[in-house]
Amino acid sequence: MHFSIGFLLFLFYLTVPANADQPFHSEDYFYYICDSISTSTGNYTTNSTYQSNLNQLFLALDSNSTSNGFAAGTSGTVPDKVTGIVLCRGDLNASTCSACFSQSFHDILNFCPYYKTALMWYNKCYMYFSSKYFLSSVANSPQVSLMNYYNVTVDPARFDHAVAQLMSQMKSWAINNSTKFFATGEVTNFSTEFTTIYGLVQCTPDMTKSQCQSCLEDLIDHFFEHASGKIGARTIGIHCNIRYETYPFYEGPSMVQIDSTIPSQSAAPTPRPVSVLTPAINKENDNPKTNIENVDSFLIDLSTLKEATLNFNESNKLGEGGFGAVYKGILPNGQEIAVKRLSQNSGQGVKELKNELVLVAKLQHKNLVQVVGVCLEGQEKLLAYEFVPNRSLGTFLFDNERRQELDWRKRKRIINGVARGLQYMHEDCQLTIVHRDLKASNILLGSDMNPKISDFGLARLFQVDQTAHATSRVVGTYGYMAPEYAMHGLYSIKSDVFSFGVLLLEILTGRRNSAVDGEHGEDILSSTWEHWVAGTITDTMDPQLDCPTNEVIRHVQIGLLCVQEDPINRPSMSEVVIMLSSNTISLEAPSKPALYLRRGGSSISQSLSGGRSLQMSQNDISTAQLGAR
Repeated sequence: MHFSIGFLLFLFYLTVPANADQPFHSEDYFYYICDSISTSTGNYTTNSTYQSNLNQLFLALDSNSTSNGFAAGTSGTVPDKVTGIVLCRGDLNASTCSACFSQSFHDILNFCPYYKTALMWYNKCYMYFSSKYFLSSVANSPQVSLMNYYNVTVDPARFDHAVAQLMSQMKSWAINNSTKFFATGEVTNFSTEFTTIYGLVQCTPDMTKSQCQSCLEDLIDHFFEHASGKIGARTIGIHCNIRYETYPFYEGPSMVQIDSTIPSQSAAPTPRPVSVLTPAINKENDNPKTNIENVDSFLIDLSTLKEATLNFNESNKLGEGGFGAVYKGILPNGQEIAVKRLSQNSGQGVKELKNELVLVAKLQHKNLVQVVGVCLEGQEKLLAYEFVPNRSLGTFLFDNERRQELDWRKRKRIINGVARGLQYMHEDCQLTIVHRDLKASNILLGSDMNPKISDFGLARLFQVDQTAHATSRVVGTYGYMAPEYAMHGLYSIKSDVFSFGVLLLEILTGRRNSAVDGEHGEDILSSTWEHWVAGTITDTMDPQLDCPTNEVIRHVQIGLLCVQEDPINRPSMSEVVIMLSSNTISLEAPSKPALYLRRGGSSISQSLSGGRSLQMSQNDISTAQLGAR
């Protein structure tokens, strides 16, 4: 019998029965769970209505499983209603899947007799049924993590990095290139110890792309808490699962292939260079993909938005900036929205509004705010978003009292979520979008403090093979701007990486970058670098932040790597996500950050301020429109 996964650690939400250690009847079977919480689901009896409904469900799932190896459904009515789901591994044919399903129906009744909830996992398929209806939820429980007993003995950090890179690329492939939400992959020419690393990711095909992406990202985010340094591991749930081994465990060729002898692989399935900053200067409107698209399907009547906001009543105002005010509203269907109402003298016009709508409408990710519609009637310019209850990160981070609500766990969730949102924009959504105005006030927080990147009015869409762009109209918020953009009008995805680095350091220190508000005598980059060199980095951290010193140091190092002066030396966001997800992956030593000057020196932040259009030197771009919009 070949059984590679050692039961070193189990993470699941149902109780494992006493007979879980009995011998495996088949080399393909590897785990099962029976719900023995009687107060929750209870047991059924022989010849009962529940048993009859369960048998009918098995027949329906077997006959309804489609060519994508998936079926879900219900049988009977409450209180004897039973819900079930079956999923086959995406590389297998219909006959193999059917045989696996039939075996699971037989085995699950023997291993979990008379249980109203049970789950049987095989290497080829799984079967789950419950007296609780679960099809309307995308929760991935019950869920279990299993890993091999044996450790990688040669350079385990490099091994973890290769696995993380493989997981990221397979996730992107499964979402963008597979109707089954399935992908396999391999890292070749890795080492003499392990020539090849094999991997697999899969979601149930009834999920949306964004749901599958969120499910896989949640698994990958926590994967190395348990799998770090192991030669094989998997995390499996009822909606998505991931796995890697040092031997082939799936059929057919790999969909994703990474040659470990080629450095700096991108985490996207179709790698593209990201750090070249020598493009031909062209006008922004020359790019056909930035042209305004038809927005008719997103139009909302002005009367509807007036009714939703009680005619833009002051009591519904959420905030106000240079562009205008934002109001809370409720649509006739009960959906809560936030309505951006541009002022007549706003710098953001119809072009920017439509640009924001077109871009955001294409983006589907849990860490990006979702657009609801637009209104362009008369003099009104209105954009409706999903309502995010906790307002912006800035309202918490830069308030001495509210900042106490942001403990280390929440700050890490925010950091990781923003990183994943940017990775999606840059590499995973098939569009390549540069935000250009990433800052704390443009990060909205959900009820669970899940971050959502907002305000895409300045965002730009790149051609597939385009790596950077030059503009004569520099817009954004100084202090978050990368130096090549602020001084020369050059922007790329590495410009967003720089902004992310500033934001990360703000989250750690609990204060604004002084290049933004002038509140402190020294900007965050200068202050952080001097403490880094002196070995006193914890002295500059938010005193309200209670967290392990090693985690603080690692996050500061990642932040400093993101704000390197040369864009080539900044990591991509996919690399940042990998750095954040694993503590075993070694980090490069950062060099002096951009715009770093010792105390008493002068800097551009002192000559450009106040959000005004200012004259620069003859060798630079003529004007810069800076400050919050």
